[in-house]
Amino acid sequence: MSHHVSRLGQRRGGRSALPHQSRPPLLRLTGPRRARRVAMLSVHTSPLHQPGTGDAGGMNVYIVELARQLAAQGTEIEIFTRATTGTLAPTVELAPGVLVRHIDAGPYEGLSKEELPAQLCAFTHGVMQVWAGHRPGYYDLVHSHYWLSGHVGWLAAQRWGVPLVHAMHTMAKVKNAALADGDTPEPPARVIGETQIVRAADRLVANTDEEAGDLVHHYEAPRDRTAVVHPGVNLDRFRPADGRAAARARLGLPQDALIPLFAGRIQPLKAPDVLLGAVARLVDEDPSLRRRMVVPVVGGPSGSGLAKPEGLQKLAARLGIADLVAFRPPVGQEQLADWYRAASVLVMPSYSESFGLVAVEAQACGTPVVAAAVGGLPVAVRDGISGCLVAGHDPAEYARALRRFADDPHLPDRLGTAAARHAQGFGWAAAAGSTAEVYAAALQERRRRLRSPHG
Repeated sequence: MSHHVSRLGQRRGGRSALPHQSRPPLLRLTGPRRARRVAMLSVHTSPLHQPGTGDAGGMNVYIVELARQLAAQGTEIEIFTRATTGTLAPTVELAPGVLVRHIDAGPYEGLSKEELPAQLCAFTHGVMQVWAGHRPGYYDLVHSHYWLSGHVGWLAAQRWGVPLVHAMHTMAKVKNAALADGDTPEPPARVIGETQIVRAADRLVANTDEEAGDLVHHYEAPRDRTAVVHPGVNLDRFRPADGRAAARARLGLPQDALIPLFAGRIQPLKAPDVLLGAVARLVDEDPSLRRRMVVPVVGGPSGSGLAKPEGLQKLAARLGIADLVAFRPPVGQEQLADWYRAASVLVMPSYSESFGLVAVEAQACGTPVVAAAVGGLPVAVRDGISGCLVAGHDPAEYARALRRFADDPHLPDRLGTAAARHAQGFGWAAAAGSTAEVYAAALQERRRRLRSPHG
């Protein structure tokens, strides 16, 4: 899988739709100045937070790894995020060339993501105070992540006279079109906010061609301002290492067990209940599996899952598989890599995924993936090669996919070898290089407009 920046054609009359199946040509740049220093905005989740807790997830990993690699390639990054405790230092060096700035906006604790729009004014004020302490032209560009940050970025970019690059990560219209049972729809205010950001941004960054198509189709994003940059994976951290047996020994897991793993935030969107339903069906069909199956669920409640924090445990009990399911709290990246290595297969039955970094991380560790054929997962997983894609969210279909692993104990190794090879195409260095090209294109276009007599 090659990393690339692609341009979704040219605008006709300013807006037009893009068929999802079309593959845009590469965007070629002609030597524009690269960004020296970028203000990166992540209002609702800090890059310092543990992924898998609260609202921290793939976006946290994305921002941390992208910022590290951009800095390594010569672009300084300052990440602005909301302070969630009074003990945080105003600034923290995350890595050489990467600074995290904590902005006071609202109470430190107790605010849900849904309550944060009321704090955007305070957050914007904090960002502007930092900017006021610098010389003019200190930041070359603003890169905002998620719609809450986009509104702050919109104002900051206009005030500073610099380009705005925005990454949606998820979109309200897409999420609402694929809601899990019992999940809460995204509010109209978010849809309006996302529409405004799309119109304001100099460049939009999408994870996949499908996500870029969704931006054009649902939000009338300008095709010539929409670039596709596949996210990466830390290939130094996520790798097969000393293999499945050694990882199971470290985690105290049985060597001969079938271990389907769920890793991520526990909420209806991620559909861990589908995995439990599939496991219950497998055990009903073959009671002998009860003696040789462990189902780790590694993660914490998040989003609408916070309303019923023990809902998944109760479901396991109702299904009669509580003795098979091992609930574990979120873990650091190094231990997460061991959970991936120990698993027979990672299961991702999500209703929506802009990309699915967890799937690529698991594959990089040599573990195949069974995933829903939604969002970016068909890019992250090579169906039939590095894993299996499932249409829909019927537990019976996931049970059928997992049955193959139960019947063939060598299947994880065979698919895992191909999975590790597939994941090698997703390095963060290439993703950062492509992002730097997006920055350069936005800067070049702004300079061209300033030089133009018509503005």
